[in-house]
Amino acid sequence: MTKPHAGPSPEEIKEKHDLEEALEEGLEETFPGSDPVNVTQPAPSRADGHVKRTG
Repeated sequence: MTKPHAGPSPEEIKEKHDLEEALEEGLEETFPGSDPVNVTQPAPSRADGHVKRTG
């Protein structure tokens, strides 16, 4: 028997809300624009080895 799916945790809700806010802000700052907004950070390349990323 499987357990019923619990709703999202408060952390998941906050993360989704933060991502939606970042997307909305990016859309507002780039409108009108031809390129879609990307709210994710790309993985570091080998050349980025000396750069410390936070976030």
